Amino acid sequence: MGAPSTDKVRNVVLLGHGDAGKTSLAEAMLFMAGQTKRLGSVAEGHSNLDYEAEEVKRKITLNLALAPLEHNGVKVNIIDTPGYADFIGDAIAGMEAAEMALFVVDAVAGPQVQTRKLWKLATEIGIAKAIFINRMDKEHADFAAVMKSLEEAFGHRVGAVQIPLGAEEDFRGVIDIIRMKAYHHEEDKEQVLEIPADLKDAAESARDKLCELVAEADDDLMMKYLEGERLTQEELETLLDKAIAQSIFIPVFVGSVTAMQGVEDLLDDIVTFFPEPTAHGPLTTVDGSEMHITTGGEVAAHVFKTLSDPYVGRMNFVKVVSGTLKPGDELVNSRTGKKERVAHVYKMTGKETTDIESAPAGDIAVLTKLSDTLTNDTLSAKGDVAFAPLPLPEPLYPVAIVAKTKADEDKLGSALKSIVEEDPSLILRRDEETHQTVITSYGDAAIDVLLNRLHDRFHVEAELVDIRIPYRETIRKTAQAQGRHKKQTGGSGQFADCWLRLEPNPGGGYEFLDEIVGGRISKPFIVAIDKGVQDTMTSGAIAGYPVVDVKVAVYDGSMHSVDSNEMAFKTAARIGFRAAAEKADPVILEPIATLSIEVPDEHAGAVMGDISSIRGRILGMDAPEAGVQVIHAQAPYAEVVHYSPHLRSITSGTGTYTLSIESYEQVPGDVQKKLVEEYQKEKAEGH
Repeated sequence: MGAPSTDKVRNVVLLGHGDAGKTSLAEAMLFMAGQTKRLGSVAEGHSNLDYEAEEVKRKITLNLALAPLEHNGVKVNIIDTPGYADFIGDAIAGMEAAEMALFVVDAVAGPQVQTRKLWKLATEIGIAKAIFINRMDKEHADFAAVMKSLEEAFGHRVGAVQIPLGAEEDFRGVIDIIRMKAYHHEEDKEQVLEIPADLKDAAESARDKLCELVAEADDDLMMKYLEGERLTQEELETLLDKAIAQSIFIPVFVGSVTAMQGVEDLLDDIVTFFPEPTAHGPLTTVDGSEMHITTGGEVAAHVFKTLSDPYVGRMNFVKVVSGTLKPGDELVNSRTGKKERVAHVYKMTGKETTDIESAPAGDIAVLTKLSDTLTNDTLSAKGDVAFAPLPLPEPLYPVAIVAKTKADEDKLGSALKSIVEEDPSLILRRDEETHQTVITSYGDAAIDVLLNRLHDRFHVEAELVDIRIPYRETIRKTAQAQGRHKKQTGGSGQFADCWLRLEPNPGGGYEFLDEIVGGRISKPFIVAIDKGVQDTMTSGAIAGYPVVDVKVAVYDGSMHSVDSNEMAFKTAARIGFRAAAEKADPVILEPIATLSIEVPDEHAGAVMGDISSIRGRILGMDAPEAGVQVIHAQAPYAEVVHYSPHLRSITSGTGTYTLSIESYEQVPGDVQKKLVEEYQKEKAEGH
């Protein structure tokens, strides 16, 4: 099943808080459309979309998954996404590929934290929005209360296009406000019912709001409506898609996906009123220009997701932006400049792939066996198009990872590289200062999943170790000492003698002064002393951390005409530097993180108190919008290196922050004592 043309494509991304029922809705739509033979269940472990071992075990969505279906002659690409903060990268990828965001909201809980965050992101990205209130058959389900909370959270443009027939155990179907009919789904058929008398007023009220908002999409009809005339059915249906595409009206659907109530009516409205790909705003290229979905012209496609399958290999999920993508096409990757031949074009349902003949502009397809194409890449006929990368937030949760065995050590690097290539929300780097392999993610759950993927997919056993904080050392006093090295081994020996003076140099970095007079030490050996000092500074004076902001002068010494050489003076310099540093009041400096923490008003006090409890200080506050505070603070990086889950805990998941390291300050005495003791212990153990 490929889409016959661009106007017969609808791309809908499912978004919302974890456990709201997004995957279950996608499974219900697949089953309703006859795409799957049985209704997949997340709870029972046989979901078509949550198929990875970790997803089955945890009963949550961890990866973006595709669920294409055909309804009334239209191809609908449903994009299921994770609802947990640690996996927000896939939710953003789904938004980039779709024209419509359908938020799934629980009929008891209403719009929860992650729903509100994703709503804000969807608004920033510029995607149209709709809402599906799920689980109306659940105990304590309350449609009116949820509608009120939706309007409070997302504004007055939210309006019902369906209202429920009953609630909780009495929930039996939905009233379609657009067509003013009631529907009840029984087995594989939908029955049309009369609107009950006790719900006619509620239905009329919902229709009035629907017409009022939709009329704003046309100036003439708006004037007609304001003059007291009602919109005709034809006028309403003609304008509704425009009003939805322009976010003038945000439709709210209702139902229960497990009871299959409201699902078929939702599918009808998706293909009838949800925007076509050409209604999407322009995609931005890396050079800042814009490109719309274009049915003609040469092929251009954007890779918004990459997966690795142990049997198929790398799979690239692409959104076709222009032209028609076909098997046999030879395209150029704008990042690498290399040609990539498209052997097959697939549609993909969960993990099942099916060949399709082509994918027109606006459609979503999956390509395999491309040699070097990754997420965020652009494929085009000439390689002269490059779309901007996904607008991902910066990951701020770093961990150090090591292999458990030598055999695993050899495989760990390539396995991590493969996982990171799939997921641009993970950042892999080798910290040359701390000699650690560091993975940075959005939180501890993402790291836990990564470790399990290493085990399950690559058979690599890895574990986390404490991340090393990049402390520094410096001195606070001036001191001098002799560095003397003498060694006789039969034949020529080694001799070097130098006197060094160390001075604090705050903010000035490292300076080396040659104060030798009378040629007591020759120039080549002066250079060797400089190198010896710098080598010693990298391994610290008291705790093994790099020494900074020190001025070193060599002011006296002696050499031997035969036994002196550069190596001997390097050794003497190391001896002299360490001896002088011990007398120069050496101290440890810690990195200070600057944070901007955005929280709702009710959590601001808790966050400020917490910052104070970790040796931090508040720099100021501002309120960018009603009900929101941004707290500007500084705190030792060691205290906030894993701040992400901590902030989530104290703000009930509502807080976000940015972090940068811009300065160093002296650590308190008790912290310095502990760091020195740890260093001495490691040296004694031979680490």
